[in-house]
Amino acid sequence: MSIPTESIGSIPRPPQLLDALREFRAGHLSRERLDACYDEALRDTIQRFEATGSPVISDGEQTKSSFATYPLQRLSNIVQDGVIITFADGHTRQLPKLTAGPFRYGVYAGTYVQVAKRYTTLPLKQAVISASALSLIYPQEGIAGYSRETFLDDLVMETVADIRGCLEQGAHHVQIDFTEGRLSVKLDPSKQLLRQFIDLNNRVLEHFTPEQRQRIGVHTCPGGDHDSTHSAEVDYADLLPSLFQLKSGNIYMQLASEKDPEHVLAIIKEHIRPNQRIFVGVIDVLNPDVEEPELVRDRILRAAEYIPVDQLGTTDDCGFSPFEDDTSTGRNTAFAKIRARVIGTGLAAKVLNC
Repeated sequence: MSIPTESIGSIPRPPQLLDALREFRAGHLSRERLDACYDEALRDTIQRFEATGSPVISDGEQTKSSFATYPLQRLSNIVQDGVIITFADGHTRQLPKLTAGPFRYGVYAGTYVQVAKRYTTLPLKQAVISASALSLIYPQEGIAGYSRETFLDDLVMETVADIRGCLEQGAHHVQIDFTEGRLSVKLDPSKQLLRQFIDLNNRVLEHFTPEQRQRIGVHTCPGGDHDSTHSAEVDYADLLPSLFQLKSGNIYMQLASEKDPEHVLAIIKEHIRPNQRIFVGVIDVLNPDVEEPELVRDRILRAAEYIPVDQLGTTDDCGFSPFEDDTSTGRNTAFAKIRARVIGTGLAAKVLNC
């Protein structure tokens, strides 16, 4: 297949794993048994990924509590009363808050790659959280003896170590989750916050060679949790010119659920850089209906009218379950949608003779 296709990241966890997590947190299950349940979920996820025909797979983030907070596990200098993010249906998610310095990761994503490699020989992709998202854990009131500037210096180095560890473990691609990009425009229409986020993420990317950056990508979407979004009302036109200033080789974009995809594609055509590949979303993860491969094909052919085929890839709009308790999409449905994307991408490649 000459049009690359990749998933974004998370797959709904098996019910058995979710039950085990509840039992463990209630003190009724041993850590050893929970780890066995994690292992069973990971093994099954990789096997089912392979069965979809995906040329590049992931671990489905089965052992992360969420895509955003995995580095904060095992830390003693955070509390659970940070920034609150409100979704369109009214539900909220709350980030932790840092209470003291220095800031260090408790878990690095390279460990997920290392474990997943036990169960597959296919190329593995790993999602990591952005420095800009983690910058939100620093409290507005500051921390005595630990300035925001020092925190950001530490954060950049920890994010670099997180990405570098994935590459060193053999990750095919590393995807930086940047869902807060569109949200930042909603929170600050002046776009000053967005510019700060772009600059911070570029500080991270500048630590990598041009060749390494071609293996690093950035994912943008308006959020996707319990079939709801946090910033879908923000026009992509307010984000994309800045997004394309990021020094990464790949950009993964939610597009299938956009009301006016051609408007977005026209903006991409205007701002895409020669060294960037755009993985357009062709699967709406918030819609329970499984797309027909022909629909996926047609979405790709429309994108090819705006994006050079040698810079085009396909993906899903978002992860299917970015937080472990999000069961709004069934596990079988997620894999059926991935299979439709793989087949539809192949159909489009034949039409485009590539």
